[in-house]
Amino acid sequence: MLEIKNMDVFYGDAQALWDVSLIVKEGEIVTLLGANGAGKSTTLRTISGLLKPKKGSISLSAVRLDRIEPYQIILHGLSHVPEGRRLFPNMTVWENLSVGAYIPPAWKDRSGAMEEMMEIFPILKERRDQLAGTLSGGEQQMCAIARAMISRPKVLLLDEPSLGLAPVIVERIFEVIQKINQKGVTVLLVEQNAYIALQIAHRGYVIETGHVVMEGEANRLSQDEYIKQAYLGL
Repeated sequence: MLEIKNMDVFYGDAQALWDVSLIVKEGEIVTLLGANGAGKSTTLRTISGLLKPKKGSISLSAVRLDRIEPYQIILHGLSHVPEGRRLFPNMTVWENLSVGAYIPPAWKDRSGAMEEMMEIFPILKERRDQLAGTLSGGEQQMCAIARAMISRPKVLLLDEPSLGLAPVIVERIFEVIQKINQKGVTVLLVEQNAYIALQIAHRGYVIETGHVVMEGEANRLSQDEYIKQAYLGL
């Protein structure tokens, strides 16, 4: 469904990614592991069109995403939940969710999509008239994921969904990610918590200093001695 081939990405004159290739098949959860600064967020930002690759290609169901603008990419079924959530703090939960329905297909079905998100995230129903900036960290993350889901994506990019959250909230967030995947949404997940990411993922890639250095089935990666030492603390 999502295929990246031989992608190079720069910030000005500084190269951030070298010859990155990866595939996310329909219905999968694929995790991208790596240390801070390895290039994980840069990869997601480039897929969603916020950065343009200097070399290589990005395709979603045969559509070349690297040739179109971010506002067009979402029309082809890709949503991005950025690191740090990026909610509008002075808008209510309901207003933030409504932002996800700005594309015409989602706007037509906004009521149904909003109700579905309220079922998945009951706390958002309770907080619907509360300013997003006053929510807890976990509630903000739920709101950010729900906002991305309002557009009915085929592929969901998630950047560090557990960042700064208590363990019990992290478990809840990852249960929701699995539930979203079971509803037919393909997921590309960037996550510092390699242990929980590999538990829910089908496959994974490891990126180090802008290079993909390892890939494989999630259960195999979780048993790899290098992964255990470098990312699982075992």
